Amino acid sequence: MAGSEAESGGETHFGFRTVPLGEKQRMVDEVFHSVARRYDLMNDLMSMGLHRVWKDLLVSRLRPPKTDRPFALLDVAGGTGDVSFRTVEAGGAGTRATVADINGGMLGVGRERAASLGLAERVEFVEANAESLPFADRSFDATTIAFGIRNVPRMDKALAEMRRVLKPGGKCFVLEFSRVDMPVLDAIYDTYSFKLIPGMGKMVTGDAESYQYLVESIRRFPAPELFAQMMREAGLKRVGYTPLTGGIVCLHAGVRI
Repeated sequence: MAGSEAESGGETHFGFRTVPLGEKQRMVDEVFHSVARRYDLMNDLMSMGLHRVWKDLLVSRLRPPKTDRPFALLDVAGGTGDVSFRTVEAGGAGTRATVADINGGMLGVGRERAASLGLAERVEFVEANAESLPFADRSFDATTIAFGIRNVPRMDKALAEMRRVLKPGGKCFVLEFSRVDMPVLDAIYDTYSFKLIPGMGKMVTGDAESYQYLVESIRRFPAPELFAQMMREAGLKRVGYTPLTGGIVCLHAGVRI
């Protein structure tokens, strides 16, 4: 499959390392158990705070109705609920969100945040594997995954599942780090990523290795057009992408017809 991770011989990538395909999910789980309580701080470190702007842009593209018309979002690998909270706050009384994440520690943080924000009745948290979602076909008006798809061992299966649970006409959005396409910015970004982020991670959380993996996983992620082809092969139509902040991030989108 175009743009999928190398899986010959049952192997895939964990950052820059080649690991058995069946081991990647366990290794990713360990990373996110380690950083669950500091996940939002982690995003601030890795994006220089810009993840908040990028997520707001994602929600603006979702366009949840501001009325009581029902609108159901599934946020895959949504852990602490950031995108879901933004969506229900932007929408009207009929907007609901379901966070699906394989990591119970992340979901626990999300539930606590939902309660503190008074959103517990509008945001549901479900422990689920992105490659095998426990939801019926054609259940949601939109599906999203923000900075999570690169951690899924088989991205093609996750994309197919996100398409399966969409209603006809529903949109799938993938927000993910990408390839910087500006000559000066790419050098600055590489230095920041590999020299500074792991050190900051160790200083702030005592965990440099998790941050090192996360930086490496960004570099392993397919280039935008290759990932767009993966979305097409998953059955999504009208696929396109928008580079943001010089290509540091791309917002990918597709529709279930």
